[in-house]
Amino acid sequence: MGFIKAFTGALGGTFADEWKDFIIPRSDATATSGIFHAIRKGTDSGRGSNTKGSENVITNGTKIVVPEGTALITMQDGMITGCITEPGGFIYQSNDPNSQSFLAGNGLGTSLKASWERFKFGGIPASEQMAVYVNLKEIPGNRFGTQSEIFWDDAFLGTQVGAITRGTYSLKITDPILFVKNFVPAEYLRPDSPVFDFADMDNVAGEQLFNEVVGSLSSAFSLYTNDPSKGNRINKIQSDGVGFASSLSQAVEEAYKWKSDRGLEIVKVAITAIEYDEDTKKLLSDVKKADALSGARGNSFMQQSVARGLEAAGNNGGSGMAFMGMGVNAAGSTIGAFQQPVEKKEDPYEKLTKMKQLVDAGVLTQEEFDKAKKDLLGL
Repeated sequence: MGFIKAFTGALGGTFADEWKDFIIPRSDATATSGIFHAIRKGTDSGRGSNTKGSENVITNGTKIVVPEGTALITMQDGMITGCITEPGGFIYQSNDPNSQSFLAGNGLGTSLKASWERFKFGGIPASEQMAVYVNLKEIPGNRFGTQSEIFWDDAFLGTQVGAITRGTYSLKITDPILFVKNFVPAEYLRPDSPVFDFADMDNVAGEQLFNEVVGSLSSAFSLYTNDPSKGNRINKIQSDGVGFASSLSQAVEEAYKWKSDRGLEIVKVAITAIEYDEDTKKLLSDVKKADALSGARGNSFMQQSVARGLEAAGNNGGSGMAFMGMGVNAAGSTIGAFQQPVEKKEDPYEKLTKMKQLVDAGVLTQEEFDKAKKDLLGL
């Protein structure tokens, strides 16, 4: 009884797999999906007849649709047998006896041979064939963040700085074969396996990428802020998603070989927050002040500061008279020293500051200071 039943099952399964299939991507794949299985298209308004074919057999002559932005990889018994990276409709061909079909012109004898092979395995196919799609589009929404400060050497500030940072990055699968062979866990490469989704919190492979990105942030910040072509400005990072992505991609490649070993590459980065530590905040505040004092704005600020100092000196005109004994000649020689041309140009603000100290000390008179100020500022 078991012999007959087994033979009937083997024969029925073989002839069910004689039908050519129409294979398309599964409908639940999302923008963050990396790997998702191909499925047979269901019956069309009741007219389809192949409802009992094996899930792990692809019949010769089957049409497979490859949409834009995806690659199709076929596998047999765990090995990659084909890869298509261009969109279109393709016809599947295989030398495996289970794929031979007399409906595809291979002859009835081949099908009966496959039935005999299935009989020996209890009526199931002696090999496993599978087709999966790989997402070649930019995959967004991959988050990163640090719980404590990371530190890097900053060329512009000339010291080590630290910050807590958060953001997202997009990545791209640049080599689907490397990605499948070297990175995707086996649980996603079996029949009826779930979608490999980078956004899935239970995806341990996605979690590994998160940890590697966080581990590369310090090097990425250092690469960016020490690159002269970026202007060595830390404040440009948040507005330069592509430039910082290049630095981050370089850092993860050097440390973890994403592109060369896994076929993955970071495309863009969006930093949503940078929270500097207290030392860095103070340093950046000093840099802002220094920037504000440069150029024409700095000259204007200096003149206002001097004017305020002169006004204050006028209110305390009697102070420092004890030093008047130094004499007018000493004051005149001091003014002359300030007015003499020197090889190294001294900042006018520094000169006036020194002269103001002499006024406060009673060495110079207010009139002498005013004359020197006019000469220095070209008034």
